[in-house]
Amino acid sequence: MKSNHIQELAVAQMRRRAFLKGVLATGAASMFAPRLMFGAPTTDKVNLACIGIGNRGGEDIAMFHKTGMVNFVALCDTDMGAPHTQKTLKLIPDAPRFQDFRKMFDKMGKDIDAVCIGTPDFSHFSMAMLAMSLGKHVYCEKPMGHSFRQIELMMAAEKKYKVAAQMGNQGHSEANYYQFKAWTEAGIIKNVTKITAFMNSVRRWHDTPKFAFSKLTDYLPEEPVPTSLDWDCWLTTAQQHAYNHGYVNGEWRSWFDFGNGALGDWGAHIFDTAHEFLQLGLPTEVEAVKLDGYSPLIFPQASTLAFRFPARGTQPPLELTWYDGQNNLPPLPDDMGDSVVDGNIPPPSKGAIDTKKRPPGKVIYGEGLTFKGGSHATTLKIIPEAKAKEMESKLPPVPKSPGNHYVNFLRACKGEEKCHSNFAVAGPLCQTMALGVIAQRVNAKLEFNPATKQITNHKLANELLAGVPPRKGWEQFYKL
Repeated sequence: MKSNHIQELAVAQMRRRAFLKGVLATGAASMFAPRLMFGAPTTDKVNLACIGIGNRGGEDIAMFHKTGMVNFVALCDTDMGAPHTQKTLKLIPDAPRFQDFRKMFDKMGKDIDAVCIGTPDFSHFSMAMLAMSLGKHVYCEKPMGHSFRQIELMMAAEKKYKVAAQMGNQGHSEANYYQFKAWTEAGIIKNVTKITAFMNSVRRWHDTPKFAFSKLTDYLPEEPVPTSLDWDCWLTTAQQHAYNHGYVNGEWRSWFDFGNGALGDWGAHIFDTAHEFLQLGLPTEVEAVKLDGYSPLIFPQASTLAFRFPARGTQPPLELTWYDGQNNLPPLPDDMGDSVVDGNIPPPSKGAIDTKKRPPGKVIYGEGLTFKGGSHATTLKIIPEAKAKEMESKLPPVPKSPGNHYVNFLRACKGEEKCHSNFAVAGPLCQTMALGVIAQRVNAKLEFNPATKQITNHKLANELLAGVPPRKGWEQFYKL
C-alpha cells in the first residue's frame, strides 16, 4: 500500500509539472474546451470553483450562492473539513473537493468558467495567475497581491488573457461608487487637495497576551502540523516557515510575510472610490510619519502614513494621510458631527468596530466643500450640516446600483458588463497600499518615480517592490 501511494504521488507530481510546462509553453490555448477560453459561458449560469472556503472565502461563497447565477463545480481549501469550512460544506455538499488548487485545475479545468479566491493575501497571486493563464475569470479578495511586483504581473495577465477579473472590495459596486462617480462628473467633488483616511479598530497584532505580538523578536515556534492541513500548499510562493497556529485563520494578517496589515485590509474599502475617480494613480512620496511599536516581523501597533500624489491634468496635487491604531485618532473638522456608519459592513478581523471612537472612514477636502464618509458602500455627506442643506437642490441624480459586486462580476463573465473593480482599476490602488506597507517595513520616507516604478532614495525599499523570492518549485507562477 505504501509503495502504491508513493507511486501515485509521483505520478500526480509529474502530471502537475507537465501541466504547468504546457501552460508556460502554449498559454493554455489547447488545454481546455474552447467555450471556456477568453469568452463568456454558453450557459445561463457561471461554473464557479472556489479556493478558500472558510472565513472570508466562505462569506464570498454565500454571496455568490445568493445570486442564483452560479453552478459550484469545485471547492478547494488547504484545510478541507476544518471547523471554519463546515458552513460552506453544508451549503454546497456535492461539489468535488480539493486541497491543492493545482490539482483542482488539473482535474477540473474543463468544467470551470471562473474562480473565487478567498485565501490569505500572500497566496492570491499564484492562484489568480494560473487561473487567468487558463482563460478563467477571477474574483479575488483584496488586496489583489502581496507585493508591488505581483500586482503588476496580475494587471498584465488580465490584459493578456482577456478575462474578467474583479477585486473583492464589494462596496465598489454599490451606493458609494455611483455617488462618487456622479458627484465628480458634476463638479461637486473637485480640486481635492487633502484626504484623511482612518481605521482605528483593534487588530489581531495589537498587543495581546495571546502572542505578545509587540514583543516579538523572532517567528513563532514550530508546532505539529494538523493532519488535515496541507501546509506546503498553504505557503504557496512564500518562503518556508515552520507551522504555528499563530499564522493561520486570520492570524496571517499580523505578519509582513503573509498579510498587508490594516492598510491593505481596509484601505480598499475606504479610499477606493477617491483613488479611482480622482485619478490618483501612483504617489511620488510615501512617508512613515509615525510608527508605534515597530517590528521587522509584524505590523506596527499604530501607523500614520502620508501619500503624496502629483497634479493630474487640471487636478491639483493631493495628500492622503492614513491613520491606524486604536489610539492614533486622526485630526478631524470641528463640525464633523457623527460618523458615517454602514451597519452592513463586516466587523474587523478581531473584535468589533468601536463606535465610541471613530469607525473606519474618511474626510475629503475639496474646493468649496468638505465631505465625510465611511467604509464600503456608505455614501458621502457634505459637512457642516447647514452646507449640506444649502447644496441639496444642486446635487445631481445618483443612479441606483443594478446589482452588487458579485452580480457585476458574474455579468462580466458572461460579457454583459465590465467589472467595476477590475485589475486595471484596482491594481494602482493596491500598489499604492503596497508602497505604504514598504514604508512601514523600513520606517522611512520613500521617493517613488511612477514612470519607472522605482523607489529612488532607499535601496532596501526599492528591492522590496519585488517581494520575497518564491520558494523553489513555485517560480513558474511569475512566468505565466
